[in-house]
Amino acid sequence: MTLPDPSPTIAADTAAHPETGPRIYVACLAAYNNGCLHGRWIEATTPEDVMTEVRAMLAASPLPDAEEWAIHDYEGFEGAHLSEYASFETVCNLAGFIAEHGRLGALVHRHFGDDLEQAEAAFDDYAGTYASRAVFAEELHRDTGTQIPAALEYYIDWSALARDMELNGDIMVFETGFEDVHVFWTR
Repeated sequence: MTLPDPSPTIAADTAAHPETGPRIYVACLAAYNNGCLHGRWIEATTPEDVMTEVRAMLAASPLPDAEEWAIHDYEGFEGAHLSEYASFETVCNLAGFIAEHGRLGALVHRHFGDDLEQAEAAFDDYAGTYASRAVFAEELHRDTGTQIPAALEYYIDWSALARDMELNGDIMVFETGFEDVHVFWTR
């Protein structure tokens, strides 16, 4: 008796595409509303290039005179949210921001209610990457020249100090992984 091969077989046309950057799946609404899926994955490079691809996708629609579209899916945006009717300018600007800042950019973007302008401005006050909040607080005090007597040094709770700074609104903190803490000033 031969047992089936436990490894799944993936057809060539359904194999995962290598990530080249943030991209969107734009669907033809005429086809969609008639029970047919027709659309195209498009890299979010420039609004003009995206619109050119959308026009080509609509021209190839199985329904004549198709002219309406919607964004039905997206990938490579690291968790940032897109509306199905977001402008291609918004999509491409967000894609550029995510390409530059990665997952951290997506977290900051979501923190500001998906407001890209505020997220971009936050990076003007980026304090850096640290192993923990406590490491940030300790380095900050040492860098500012605060003298701590050696006898008291081990009594300082740097984690509590950093937590207080965050709760007071002095800093924003985003964790993107183990010992990967990003700190922003909130001036």
